[in-house]
Amino acid sequence: MSPDQFRAWRKGLGLKQKDAAERLGLKKRMIQYYEKGDRNGRPVEIPKSIRLACYALTKGIGDFDGTAPVPTSFEPPSDALAADVESGHGRQSADSSAESARIHRSETKI
Repeated sequence: MSPDQFRAWRKGLGLKQKDAAERLGLKKRMIQYYEKGDRNGRPVEIPKSIRLACYALTKGIGDFDGTAPVPTSFEPPSDALAADVESGHGRQSADSSAESARIHRSETKI
């Protein structure tokens, strides 16, 4: 998911940056980094967990408590976003993954 795709996702749901941050469990600043694509000149990739959370919110899933029944078979996603997430499009390097995780930890309340 590119910064432009992330912004389009947010705007497509009619969310302000603050609203997207609340729904994703992030600080508003992380939304700004994801939409800009960098922090202080260093690339900021959108982690797979955030991409999957965006997809869940798109499908109307606001939270998951772990009690849903386990599917007996797996049906591959049919829409472009799900296929994009499944294929690892936008997969990040280990260095940028570590940087994204570090930024996320420093910006997120525990």
